[in-house]
Amino acid sequence: MTTQTIYQAKDYKSPQLVRWCPGCGDYGILNYLHKAMADLGVAPHNIAVISGIGCSSRLPYYMNTYGFHTIHGRAAAIATGVKVANPKLSVWVATGDGDCLAIGGNHFIHAVRRNVDINVLIMNNKIYGLTKGQYSPTSERGFISKSSPFGTIEDPFRPAELTIGARGRFFARTLDTDARNSPEIFKAAAQHKGASVVEIMVNCVIFNDGIYGNVSGKENRADKTLFLRHGEKMIFGKDSNKGIVQDGFSLKAVTIGENDYTLDDVLVHDATTIDATLHLKLSLMDGTELPVALGVIRDVAAPAYDEEMEAQIEKVKAKNPVRSLREYLMSGDVWEVK
Repeated sequence: MTTQTIYQAKDYKSPQLVRWCPGCGDYGILNYLHKAMADLGVAPHNIAVISGIGCSSRLPYYMNTYGFHTIHGRAAAIATGVKVANPKLSVWVATGDGDCLAIGGNHFIHAVRRNVDINVLIMNNKIYGLTKGQYSPTSERGFISKSSPFGTIEDPFRPAELTIGARGRFFARTLDTDARNSPEIFKAAAQHKGASVVEIMVNCVIFNDGIYGNVSGKENRADKTLFLRHGEKMIFGKDSNKGIVQDGFSLKAVTIGENDYTLDDVLVHDATTIDATLHLKLSLMDGTELPVALGVIRDVAAPAYDEEMEAQIEKVKAKNPVRSLREYLMSGDVWEVK
């Protein structure tokens, strides 16, 4: 008989003193990750957390797991190597919008394209926090910062757009303040076979305070956000009386019971459909005319890179009688030098 070990969130906490600015959203993310890992039941020694550079990339120090604090932008590449070398590990990437989408952008899109079984947590505060407040690849056009005193003249990357454009199979989004749903979203990412990307809307209290205040505040959240669940109607609002409907090729927010709109008109979320058209439209809703979509937006099954590589190696080995380096060296014409 064997007994299954029951893990608790504290089993994943390192003894290191957690050092982020007081009020930083990264504290919440760390706690949600500890809880999600406990619920998943994966042993700490079977987990590796990889990071690049930035405030978010301090996270591996606070995990009682394997960890690797790498160099700027290279977390996805290192994580790919870790997963391919040891496919049994649960591999997580802790990264930020600057680390992941600027210098690390190429590594990110190719890890997603290859569908490597890693879980990428993008802590998006739309600013470079560690280097003291420069605009990042996700900062909005016109954003004023230390490196753009007159406002940026660039359009931002949108993580969902990059993920889906790179043929990503899993994309989810959550808020740093959503303690109820974030652990479940992290669990869904871990249970997905292949590359999973979770964008976390994080508040930087020092250099970009209130950047998500229009959607994250208690007074606005119900009307400004839509939490998606597979197989359920896209309903939101303080009174749960608003919904998302199809309006030609676009989406539209309506009040149920007004202008002849009924519950039957409201769309049902299907996270598993291969066609990413609706997933992309949902993920690009920005909280103005349409609410920001949270939860698991896309979750499509596809072959994972690491599993495919391992299967390919076993297939080649089965056809090749060579089993060791010595056998390989002695398999051709050989001669003895005296």
